Amino acid sequence: QVQLVESGGGLVQAGGSLRLSCAASGRSFSSYNMGWFRQAPGKERELVASIKWSDGRSYYADSFKGRFTISRDSAKNTVYLQMNSLKPEDTAVYYCAADAYASTWYGPYDYWGQGTQVTVSS
Repeated sequence: QVQLVESGGGLVQAGGSLRLSCAASGRSFSSYNMGWFRQAPGKERELVASIKWSDGRSYYADSFKGRFTISRDSAKNTVYLQMNSLKPEDTAVYYCAADAYASTWYGPYDYWGQGTQVTVSS
């Protein structure tokens, strides 16, 4: 049974940083794309970044290039999202997701975590 468990969210002031973690279990993810998405109140869910577990290649949606960094630690089966220079508009629930077919960065993603809240105060 695949499980994705996010952690690391919380309240941070504008300009601050947070690192989100996604602990993945239940199978080998070596052929998967792992993505971070977010959904702000009243808005659609959007892809933030994705990474190929096999070789670490990554993709960032334009809005997040330069501030956010996705990475993975194969030994810990964990994917990270380092978020710097946070802004109030980054306030959202952040989700980790796994795409078994890994054909495109945008999925579709097959498995989802429960999400972690990030709140950025001004």
